[in-house]
Amino acid sequence: MEKKKLLFVMNHLHCGGAEKALVSLLQTIDYSRFEVDLLLFKREGMFFDQIPGQVNILEEPKAYNYFDMPLKNALTECLKQKKWGLALARLNAGIVFRYEKNAARREQLAWRFLGYGLPNAPKTYDAAIGYLEKNPVYYCIDKVSAGKKIGFIHNDYEQLGMDRHLDVKPFKKLDYLMTVSNECGAVLEKVFPEYRHKVRVMHNIISPAAIAKLAFTSVPPLPQQSQITIVSVGRLAPQKGFDMAIEACRILVDKGMDVVWYVIGEGTERPHLEQMISEKNLENRFVLLGLRDNPYTYVAMADIYVQPSRFEGKSIAVDEAKILHKPIVVSNFTTAADQITHERNGLIAEIHAEAISSQIERFIHDAALRRRCIEVLQGETHGTEHEIHKFYELLA
Repeated sequence: MEKKKLLFVMNHLHCGGAEKALVSLLQTIDYSRFEVDLLLFKREGMFFDQIPGQVNILEEPKAYNYFDMPLKNALTECLKQKKWGLALARLNAGIVFRYEKNAARREQLAWRFLGYGLPNAPKTYDAAIGYLEKNPVYYCIDKVSAGKKIGFIHNDYEQLGMDRHLDVKPFKKLDYLMTVSNECGAVLEKVFPEYRHKVRVMHNIISPAAIAKLAFTSVPPLPQQSQITIVSVGRLAPQKGFDMAIEACRILVDKGMDVVWYVIGEGTERPHLEQMISEKNLENRFVLLGLRDNPYTYVAMADIYVQPSRFEGKSIAVDEAKILHKPIVVSNFTTAADQITHERNGLIAEIHAEAISSQIERFIHDAALRRRCIEVLQGETHGTEHEIHKFYELLA
């Protein structure tokens, strides 16, 4: 039987839940049935080396670089090479990025100019999968010839600040709108009632055996010693709520608790978070570790795992902490209850610093509660490798 040809499209493979989910999906696909191409706008990121060898990684579109560099530099390069149309497209994109204040809408609006500069996919596919909202999905819609087109939305569409009116026409060309949790699916059905029939839910693929193997390969060196070690994983972005985590840490320290809170991840919010840490005199208590090739070793040695996000599609980091049987505190984002049952396998806090610190404090002082949550997690089934069959069904 001839293999079906698939194209996955993604921005890059830097630190992020969607990026990690894509690599897990690529590691699970049956390559005896599928021939897979991967287009990354930037061939880089901490997960890049984890792409299976069976995946054909396409050459990155060179024109994308002009939209990823300062406007003045991009225009100089375009004009030097007499790429007049590309220079105009880059200028228009720059105007959008200067005057549109909503970050999500900015990216939506800029696509028409970015898309002008990107070439069409090199061949026809049985299915094209834009694995993240906005540019990867738009590329599949506008630039790929495929029998089926699937667009992944990895977050709560409304919380992302997206503009429905800019997506309703493009989404008409998608066969499926895929998302990662029932709650995110319900949001898509509400925002796009005309496309309810296209909405599908496929949970992120997670392998407990792979995570457990990585988690206990070594014990990471920690810059600070404390009685209670707290760990969080996520991009340094407003969505992840690390500003609230810093405030929560200050509350715990002021109450005399010997805690050190480590955050694994990188992002644009780092300068702001570093300033907050300095202002609250938490340099030795709240530590931004940056990216780590193997974050699981840090999660494994944590006394408490905390996810202080303002919103999530479905947090892969929380699922991974569950696999490692950690006492977990999550903020009450939309999909929190899909992963944590309050006071059964973790604790859910309201989305503000006082509530987050209060639930952490409960775990610190209540050993019986910690043990009970750990025992429940040990009895749960966490693997989601079977989710790949939902994906196969869409390709049939």
